[in-house]
Amino acid sequence: MLTAQQALDHLLSHAKAVEQTEDVPMQAALGRVLAQNVNSLVDVPPLDNTSMDGYAVRSSDTATSGAVLQIAQRIPAGSVGVQLEPGTAARIFTGAPVPPGADAVVMQEDCALVEGSIGEVQINVAPTAGQWIRRRGEDLSAGKTALSAGIFLRPQELGVAASAGLTHLNVKRRVKVAAFFTGDELALPGEPLKPGGIYNSNRDTLLACLRSLGCEVTDLGIVPDRLDATRQALRDASKHHDLILTSGGVSVGEEDHIKPAVTAEGRLDLWQIAIKPGKPLAFGAVRKSNEPKDGEAWFIGLPGNPVSSFVTFLLFVRPFILKLQGREAKPSPSYMMRADFDWLKADRRNEFLRVKLNQQGGLDLFPNQSSGVLTSASWGDGLVDCPPGQPIHHGDLVKYIPFDALLT
Repeated sequence: MLTAQQALDHLLSHAKAVEQTEDVPMQAALGRVLAQNVNSLVDVPPLDNTSMDGYAVRSSDTATSGAVLQIAQRIPAGSVGVQLEPGTAARIFTGAPVPPGADAVVMQEDCALVEGSIGEVQINVAPTAGQWIRRRGEDLSAGKTALSAGIFLRPQELGVAASAGLTHLNVKRRVKVAAFFTGDELALPGEPLKPGGIYNSNRDTLLACLRSLGCEVTDLGIVPDRLDATRQALRDASKHHDLILTSGGVSVGEEDHIKPAVTAEGRLDLWQIAIKPGKPLAFGAVRKSNEPKDGEAWFIGLPGNPVSSFVTFLLFVRPFILKLQGREAKPSPSYMMRADFDWLKADRRNEFLRVKLNQQGGLDLFPNQSSGVLTSASWGDGLVDCPPGQPIHHGDLVKYIPFDALLT
């Protein structure tokens, strides 16, 4: 069996970014992947402006504290002042352009109106040149790259694009994923359970994971535990999708038909990896038709146990999809954290334990680490990556991977 890293390297070596792109309005670009660099149409900010409410001054007029200046003008945001003459100050408000001649802003808390005078202000703190001034183009310069191709567009990236003057963005088309689930014991929530039946939790978990990554998802439902039905589902799914994702049927029992079905309809390159939970993981491709020119759809088969399915999605399917999207498939972000538990029954496989951060800055372990206990993933906020054959003692530093970083 391959190690987790070997399996991931194998998957990523095959993934190629989709080529098709489209222009979409800004508000339709959230959760998409930028297809080309975006250059700013304007300088941001367009003029030197103040970051504080206060008074724009000449620092040469206020070299010592206590200087008294005549208030010569008032500049709210959206207005432009005139030349600031020596011995004068401009009342100015956050975001307003600094008038020509001024080279510093003194915040209003450091100033006081002179009692009994007509429009005079006392500067109680001597400013330095450039104080509280945001320079023209210090955020973005016209013609320079504002956003780089390949980034996942979050709200903050849309804000940057808007400040650069853009109304539309060129993005990669969404990765198209077809998903189906095998198991005659499965039923959908709301349906009556037959004897020996269970509700299909993997469907909602995996479809939500796919959508959280911005995929276009087709739900093909539950497929009967028959070879012919599994082959037909693969043929149907391959025609208009980049990736086929399944759950269940990847073990070696008589009712597990994924392996022979994929072999008959395409090819299987990987089968089983040395991790727990999640040993059965299948990777290959399914022909789109009998014509080689029509190409293939990638195939990933996940285990049927709900924790195994969820964990293998995060560790293997997610980075594969990121690369299909044209994003950088970075290693799972991890942190060295203190284990506030013992895990002494080390397995020969790489284990991924469900844990939660506690108020003492350590990690607590969910008491039942069975691959069928999905509440462990809901209770927890991450995984501990436990190397093969390595026990964990209370107080050890362990590799912690937070769930939050694995779901976008």
